[in-house]
Amino acid sequence: SSNFGNMFSMAGATLILPFLPMLPVQILVNNFLYDISEIPIPMDRVDASYLQRPHHWDMNAIRNFMLAVGPVSSVFDFVTFYVLLHVFHAGEKLFHTGWFVESLATQTLVIFVIRTRGNPLRSRPGALLTATSLGVVAVAGGLPYTPLGARLGFVPMPAMFFLILAAMVVTYLVGVELVKRWFYARLAPN
Repeated sequence: SSNFGNMFSMAGATLILPFLPMLPVQILVNNFLYDISEIPIPMDRVDASYLQRPHHWDMNAIRNFMLAVGPVSSVFDFVTFYVLLHVFHAGEKLFHTGWFVESLATQTLVIFVIRTRGNPLRSRPGALLTATSLGVVAVAGGLPYTPLGARLGFVPMPAMFFLILAAMVVTYLVGVELVKRWFYARLAPN
């Protein structure tokens, strides 16, 4: 769902920016880090209520969930674009860095919301999924301050960016939770 939203944002950003919203190598690093964070999903804990009866893949429900939740990601990407361009007056490198950090944080942390039909604060994820997800977000935030980050075209972000980012990420996760609840109450099969 989040990846769908990010790809939609990438396409939209190319229409409004005079430069690529993220360089190809940055997209590859973003995807690589995201994939690392999600490796423990098969070992994650599942809600006891989900184990009460067998389940089958419902591709229509998965598609509909993606179409319901994906646009929430895009809304927050476009808010990030606005903040980067109009609050921080970002040039190309600062924009790339800011969106890299925001997109990796949102698409990685949303797993804690979408991994359960229930309240994500009551459904505890496995320790390994928690560690890899939080670790990857920390790497994304720290990468621009390293020589490798500089080689990838990243620049250090102003401290205020991280305060705004934290508020946006929390708001995003609450938004996804609300859309998820609406989806399961109205559109999802039991």
